[in-house]
Amino acid sequence: MKTIFYPESQRGKNDIGWLKANFSFSFASYYDPEKIHFGALRVLNDDTIAAGKGFGTHPHDNMEIITIPLEGALEHKDSMGNTGVINAGEVQVMSAGTGVYHSEYNASATEDAKTLQIWLFPREMNIQPRYDQKSFKEALKPNQLITLISPVKSEDTLWLNQDATFSMGNFEAGRQVEYDIKTPGNGAYIFVIEGVVKINNTVLNKRDALGVYDTSSLTIETDQLSRFLIIDIPMS
Repeated sequence: MKTIFYPESQRGKNDIGWLKANFSFSFASYYDPEKIHFGALRVLNDDTIAAGKGFGTHPHDNMEIITIPLEGALEHKDSMGNTGVINAGEVQVMSAGTGVYHSEYNASATEDAKTLQIWLFPREMNIQPRYDQKSFKEALKPNQLITLISPVKSEDTLWLNQDATFSMGNFEAGRQVEYDIKTPGNGAYIFVIEGVVKINNTVLNKRDALGVYDTSSLTIETDQLSRFLIIDIPMS
């Protein structure tokens, strides 16, 4: 097993008032040649968006874009005609494909929204743009790791145009979570949303991450009540 530690303290940061952004990988004005991507994972932005503010209409192409609100809700509109609100406990996937325009704003006029914005390089280029959204509020039960996104189409998960799997869990202290890599040759990027976990003798605190590769499985130990995201991702 090989690992790359991504401490929270070394993330790129940008505060423009209405947006407080933390960049796990090079993005916008933040550039670190050692943090361009982890396999097909290109962007993981941890954003706090002020009430009523957000990202105006802008374009994307040939990127798989995943939005996971952690607190609050985002209002989404796009050039495919999709409009709606993405709440905490829900996940949105958008395949930009040949090109799409969209906007995302904090849906609240009084409260901040906190969200993870994640971009993956696609498996297939220039597909027809698509959008999907699903609630996992009922599925996210204590001490269970659930699949949010999968390369296999299913009613229980969201699908995306990449051989990647997203899993999330909330675990009490003292738990040991065994995880098997879903696709041979993939790595795993583990992002700690809350709490403290240990993987391969590396301690991860809130918002730390660990990239793991050259292994078929890993064990996550929780030192306190913890919530984490696992992105099972192609490495080439």
